[in-house]
Amino acid sequence: MNLQGKTAVITGAGPGLGRTLAALLAREGADLVLAARTEQTLAAIAGEVEACGRTALAVPTDVGEPAQVRRLADTVAARFPRVDVLVNAAFPGSHRKNVLDMDEAYLERWRASVEIAAYGTLLACRYLAPLMTAGGSIVNITSMSSRTGYAGRSDYAAGKAAVHLLSHCLADELGPSGIRVNCVAPGWIASDVLEDWMRTRAAAEGVTYEDILARDTDAMALRRIPTEEDIAQAVLYLASDRSRSTTGATIDVNGGQLFT
Repeated sequence: MNLQGKTAVITGAGPGLGRTLAALLAREGADLVLAARTEQTLAAIAGEVEACGRTALAVPTDVGEPAQVRRLADTVAARFPRVDVLVNAAFPGSHRKNVLDMDEAYLERWRASVEIAAYGTLLACRYLAPLMTAGGSIVNITSMSSRTGYAGRSDYAAGKAAVHLLSHCLADELGPSGIRVNCVAPGWIASDVLEDWMRTRAAAEGVTYEDILARDTDAMALRRIPTEEDIAQAVLYLASDRSRSTTGATIDVNGGQLFT
């Protein structure tokens, strides 16, 4: 087990990828601290972690609020001797609006989206990294969008791009303490949300969902859309001692979508 005896903190430990990450890290032996805004969701995921025989601590947290992130760090420090792994997976939703179409309300939403992704990651690292020792690992979930912009996705892209370069800075700053900082950058992730979007496009074009799926996957080098488990396995590698000489790196998990 790659994380036996270690403590891992996951921010953004909600439905979808956050839940999959928690399950995998627990199966690999880690005790988990789960942080997200929705208490009910956290409780359900904590129960799944405990069913794997691991300890789970659920701490409702808005990562964009400094006081709440400090409280998270204090709660962790009171329960565990150290933090071995920090996975920053919190991200805002994106509603696909071009910059010139944004009204004042949406401009505020844009600012909040970037804050959750970038400032939230910064706060988690600021207050949880001091609980780490040599051999610790921070894994930030960025996105293919951090390096490739698309119309209507400037909020998501800007937030993730900030995390991407923040990770480089932190890798340089924390390296002398033996703490690694890396990124995992997904593209599309197979999910109900993605399928719904594909079905909407199919209806607009007057074709079938299968037509859209085939067109999109045929444009990827591997001809398949990665799953949440695929992303989680990349995070596991960077969280484990197998990546002990890797820092400031980004693992792209997008089936080749980035370059095709």
